Amino acid sequence: MPLITLQTIFDPVEAEIMRMRLEAGGIDAVIFDAGIVSLIGSGLSGVRLMVLDEDEDAARALLSQI
Repeated sequence: MPLITLQTIFDPVEAEIMRMRLEAGGIDAVIFDAGIVSLIGSGLSGVRLMVLDEDEDAARALLSQI
């Protein structure tokens, strides 16, 4: 079950809110590259909100509601 990047977000707080919303909706999500953002700043790289490939459509639908 591969992970896919659902979205690249340049605000780590926004990314965490989106991750929590997905998990509240029953979709496992993880944030990648958060350590890099703390070193070089979010404006340069952003963080990746990732979900399982099979959850992509449901995750996009859930996030479109907010």
